[in-house]
Amino acid sequence: MLGAMSSRFGLSLGALSLAGLLALASAPAHAIFGDDEARRAILDLRARVDANQAASEAANKALEAELRKFLEEQAAPSRRGMLDLINQLEALRSELAVLRGQNEQLMRDVAELQRQQADLKGSVDSRLRTFEPREVTVDGVEFVAQPAETAEFEAAMAVLRQSQFKEAAALYGQFVLRYPNSGYVPTALYWQGNALYAAREYQPAIQAYRSMIASSPTHPRVPESLLAIANCQLELKDARAAKATLEALIKAHPQSEAANAARDRLSRMR
Repeated sequence: MLGAMSSRFGLSLGALSLAGLLALASAPAHAIFGDDEARRAILDLRARVDANQAASEAANKALEAELRKFLEEQAAPSRRGMLDLINQLEALRSELAVLRGQNEQLMRDVAELQRQQADLKGSVDSRLRTFEPREVTVDGVEFVAQPAETAEFEAAMAVLRQSQFKEAAALYGQFVLRYPNSGYVPTALYWQGNALYAAREYQPAIQAYRSMIASSPTHPRVPESLLAIANCQLELKDARAAKATLEALIKAHPQSEAANAARDRLSRMR
């Protein structure tokens, strides 16, 4: 840049310097011997110096103007490039803000979908559990039952608790017919017998108890069923049959609470 400026402005500066030197050299040699001539020569020289100085100042101003213009011309592309870069950065910032907003919305959408999926899975699992067999424990006996079995058995128990004995007995009978292999069957027969006993239907009650004993001879309710059969027989005024049932109970289950009750009943029958 300096080389270009030198080549651009060097000619003007050199011309000014050479003009000054020639002016000094062209002064008459004899001017130093006469006052008037010397005064005129001095004035002329001073005028020439002033003119040279004015020309030099004009040249300097022109040089400064040209230099300023040159620098502006050189800086203009850089300034435009800088402005373009700034504009591009602003555009990128705007795009980034938009993308960030879209990303946040997508994250919220994903979170909502995950929540809906979890709710749906929980709902499906809950519905499936209503159809899946479950392990239950009744009267100390563990077995696997279908939800429908459990629901119907509990429905019959609810009716019995309301003292609707005949209705409960009918529900237990229907349950045994519908689920003959269910783990609830021994307990259902036992409570059917109790419901019939409470309804004063002693012979059907005896049949329910005996069905229970025949289907599950090792069930925990067997001793109580034998004692209940004896009670039904006493209600039917069949003391002989009741005595035989009580003795069989004591012999088969001597350590049971039902056996203790049977001993007490026999002692009062004698």
